[in-house]
Amino acid sequence: MINHRSAVVMKGWILGSVLGTLFGCAVGPDFARPEPSPAAGYGRSPMSLPAAGPADVQQHLLPGNPVLGQWWELFHAPQLNDTLALAIAGSPTLDTARATLAQAQQAIAVVAGGLYPHADLGASGTRERESSEIFTSPSHVVGNLFNIGPTVSFSPDIFGGVRRQIEQQTALAQVQQYELAAAYLSLTGNAVIQAINIAAAGEQIKAVNDIVGVDQQNLELTQIEQEAGKAAMSDVLSARSQLAADRALLPPLAQQLSAAGDALTILVGKTPAEWTPPAFALDTLHLPTDLPVSLPSILVHERPDILAGEAQLHAASAAIGVATAQLYPNVTLTATWTQASASTAGLLEGTNSLWSFGAGLTAPIFHGGTLSAQRREAVDAFSAQLGIYRQTVLQAFGQVADTLQALEHDALALDAEREALDTAQASLELSQESYREGAASFIQVLQAQRLFGQARLGYAEARSQRYLDTAQLFEAMGGAWRDWKDPAMSGSAH
Repeated sequence: MINHRSAVVMKGWILGSVLGTLFGCAVGPDFARPEPSPAAGYGRSPMSLPAAGPADVQQHLLPGNPVLGQWWELFHAPQLNDTLALAIAGSPTLDTARATLAQAQQAIAVVAGGLYPHADLGASGTRERESSEIFTSPSHVVGNLFNIGPTVSFSPDIFGGVRRQIEQQTALAQVQQYELAAAYLSLTGNAVIQAINIAAAGEQIKAVNDIVGVDQQNLELTQIEQEAGKAAMSDVLSARSQLAADRALLPPLAQQLSAAGDALTILVGKTPAEWTPPAFALDTLHLPTDLPVSLPSILVHERPDILAGEAQLHAASAAIGVATAQLYPNVTLTATWTQASASTAGLLEGTNSLWSFGAGLTAPIFHGGTLSAQRREAVDAFSAQLGIYRQTVLQAFGQVADTLQALEHDALALDAEREALDTAQASLELSQESYREGAASFIQVLQAQRLFGQARLGYAEARSQRYLDTAQLFEAMGGAWRDWKDPAMSGSAH
């Protein structure tokens, strides 16, 4: 056991070391969060959206309002809610991000160990033979020596090198936390987009099938009239060519439907053989009418990619402090207490105890410019990371501006397509009425039906794009990732 004198020495040594750490300074710059430019904004992006026509809902932008909760529930589609729940629960991407975050958090504990004394227990046993000649008579002495006892060492963090390492690793752990948030945001946004793609492809396939049906009727009628001598062979070939051209629209749409379904299946963590996506339809997805738009000063604190870039910048700043601390002396304190005896039984006797206390100082004098170059390297790395951060902010603002403008153009396009659809429908009804009265041919009716089908296709495309851009706006605004109730997200990132 440790005697009273050695215990007092060790307590004084530990107290002095702790005081040295507490009152020591941390060299290097203290990180300050970059402030967005007062002029930062969404440029020419609208703060209100035009009407999409009397037959479609009017969307309203709500500047200054954040995205709340599970935003996809605003589409009021139970199948969509169930699909998102499956995706969040079964995504391998989220599992990977969680494990990477846990690894980064353990790295903090690794470097934090440098703030505390290190204690080791050493034990050894040796057997020695010593030979000598006294008055030409050789003699041999054989003996044993046993040692056991603790060794304690401590390097006071006088200049804050270890604390800067902890700061750096903490920032890197925050990066991984925001990467997990970004993975969640990307997963949920992509899942909603693929569900809309399924609904859009299905809607367009219906419109094209109607067009193909009209083309087939037109071809059959043209062939009858050609046989009766009322139409030329060129009319038949023209009708057949139109049918083939419209049929060619179906395979790409079928591929889009298949690809969207497979992509959604992968997002929920399944294989195509294990899970089949629901048959989403635009008529079962209610378009959100109130669209929150974060203020520019808030956006930089809501987008996980911006926050990850900020945390990377913080880590680069702390790395400057780590490199700066290498330019200063390093103090090491050591204390040992050893029991030594020629037998194991003697190790328990207090008279066989030995203790020692020491202090060492190592100061860099000449390293060929390595230490100074390491600090300059860290400073340059910070400058590079600052550029990356600024670029991330610019891209985020550009994405929001593009999405807001897209929603404006979607409303205008949908209004025009709806007018074209209504006009084509009126033309079809007029052609049908004229045919019943004998004032128009059946071919004219078929042509009106075909134009109506094409208008339906254009309207379906414009309507689908509006759904897609609405989902992308929620994602561009950060997708309310802070409301995600995941155990891995309960930390400083909130």
